[in-house]
Amino acid sequence: MSAVAAPRSQLAGHRVGQFALALLAALLLVVALGPLLAPDGPSEIVGAPFSAPSATHPLGTDYLGRDVLSRVLNGGRSVVFYALLAMATAYTVGGLAGLVAGLRGGFTDAALMRLMDVVLAFPPILLLLVLAAGTGGSTAILVAGVALVNVPGIARVVRAATAEVATKGYVEAAVARGARTPSILARDVLPNIASTVAADAGTRFAISILLAAAMNFLGVGIEPPSPDWSVMITENRSGLTLQPWALAAPALLLAALTVTVSVVADVLTRERRSAR
Repeated sequence: MSAVAAPRSQLAGHRVGQFALALLAALLLVVALGPLLAPDGPSEIVGAPFSAPSATHPLGTDYLGRDVLSRVLNGGRSVVFYALLAMATAYTVGGLAGLVAGLRGGFTDAALMRLMDVVLAFPPILLLLVLAAGTGGSTAILVAGVALVNVPGIARVVRAATAEVATKGYVEAAVARGARTPSILARDVLPNIASTVAADAGTRFAISILLAAAMNFLGVGIEPPSPDWSVMITENRSGLTLQPWALAAPALLLAALTVTVSVVADVLTRERRSAR
């Protein structure tokens, strides 16, 4: 079963979920193929600043005179790429901490979860701003910051799922026969918590997109002239009344991507819970 067919089968009979999945697939297609379809280069000056939409430039131009449509078609890859990279980093760190805490329990569990509580105590945006102020804005800081914000929540979800599986007979038998911890986690725990982690990942992806966009909007992530939807919003704020499409187009796409991912993840989570 294909990656698209699997969620589609689970969303059968759920119209909102099916519509969100179709829209998400269309948005991801734009992200993947957009740069190939762009009529102009993303940094090419093609007209006067904030020119109105025309036959040549359907979405007009931005504050420097660049084609908005071309920048929009090029601006989705960084949004998705950096959100996925941050998620992968967060699941590597938080997932490992949750697995070890849930399986070992006792002092190890308490120590790791208290460390997660310390990070969780800081508001996400404040934590990102402090990190950026102390190190300077860059894409590396963007990824590290978004990952750090997600680590405590991921660790808690994975820890709870692992602790539940750890009480099963097959895990206790593996521990009793002296199997090594990495082997137990890989063979007995991970396959049985994969669906829980997958359901959580959809919501985390939407959160990561929003956090990355917030950092870019505040100027501590991706820097101009890179084509990125959140950067485009920041660049073109001054021309909202002159040429609203320069700001509205990337804002609508960013909002649509976040909402559709959230809706699909929410519906799939509910379907899995009702199927138990």
